[in-house]
Amino acid sequence: MKKTFLLITALILVSCSGGGKGPPRNLDNACSMKSQRPGWFKAMDKAERKWGIPTPIFLAAIYQESRFKPDARTPNRYALGVIPMGRQSSAYGYSQALDATWAEYKRDAGGFGAKRNNFEDSIDFMGWYMDKSERRNGISKYDMYNQYLAYHDGHTGYARGTYRKKAWLLRVANDAEARAIMYQGQLRTCG
Repeated sequence: MKKTFLLITALILVSCSGGGKGPPRNLDNACSMKSQRPGWFKAMDKAERKWGIPTPIFLAAIYQESRFKPDARTPNRYALGVIPMGRQSSAYGYSQALDATWAEYKRDAGGFGAKRNNFEDSIDFMGWYMDKSERRNGISKYDMYNQYLAYHDGHTGYARGTYRKKAWLLRVANDAEARAIMYQGQLRTCG
């Protein structure tokens, strides 16, 4: 009876905690995240070997896009401040991939069962996308600033320079670059 109670209690606690799928506790510390989510770092190592994108770039991009929330979505839009008009875009998951871009990824590289709320799939998607950014637009895989601009505005938008008229996006790309540099320094110290 006591063992059954303990087992049920443990199962309830695990289910309420989200099973480790939500954001880590300290998003400003890559070493802390690595100790909390070692599977995530294995997924990033695998994607780095496959696509050539360094782990700090992945971390900074996921931070900027979803703050490591598996079910992240864009905010709802409202007419007259109260009438729901749907979401701002179809962006979803860790990587905030749009429906059409995710479908293209699945056709090209991700396979049938890839899901946007799966960390490993999202990292592989980002690797695929950033690899295309290098091939299509000549953006180094180590250049978080320009990779982020291409990630946000798309390959065609980046090529056209649409980001140049978006001061807020340039600030966000600077923040993402600074975060990648911060994560890189931290990961050197924690191994």
